[in-house]
Amino acid sequence: MPAITSIKPQKNGKRVNIYLDGEYGFGLDLENFVKLGLKVEQELTDEEIEKITKKAEFQKVYDKILRFASLRPRSEKEYIGWLRKHKVHEKLHEELFNKLKYLEFLNDKKFAVWWIGQRQAFRPKSKRILSQELRLKGIKREIIDEVLSETKLDELGTAKKLLAKKKYLWERLNSREKRVKMSNYLVRNGFGWDVIREVLDM
Repeated sequence: MPAITSIKPQKNGKRVNIYLDGEYGFGLDLENFVKLGLKVEQELTDEEIEKITKKAEFQKVYDKILRFASLRPRSEKEYIGWLRKHKVHEKLHEELFNKLKYLEFLNDKKFAVWWIGQRQAFRPKSKRILSQELRLKGIKREIIDEVLSETKLDELGTAKKLLAKKKYLWERLNSREKRVKMSNYLVRNGFGWDVIREVLDM
């Protein structure tokens, strides 16, 4: 059986390199290293090595995806995209998702609430555009409808703010041309005719 001949810390100080019979065997995070109680001259079966390397692989990916998760809320679709980008084996996906859910990093409803809140605060959008954006993020229709129904959205106020920002574009137009241009702009931004008529008649 292969035996551990040396254990060396990695430069990041968070992992160690395990050498077997004088050659590099595998890297391992400190938490698992302590839990497993590995030491020099300890012999390992091939089965034990396989289990340890699986733990090491999982922890390495888990640490990275936690950093990704902590930057801002993420949708499940974004996590799937991250896993594919980093070519993480599918055998690890379920356990990673379970841990992210347990820590409340993976919750599409919470993500939708956060997304809408950010839009309202910094880049106001119509309900239709918000719905489209969330669909592109992979959020299910029923979750979108639920969150939008629970959120107070002032579409009239949002439409007014958007028109105010673009006011300079229409200042020299006559009233009819101005109304047409403003209407088309609001349509492109996802507002319904009831909101458009009301804001233009103000």
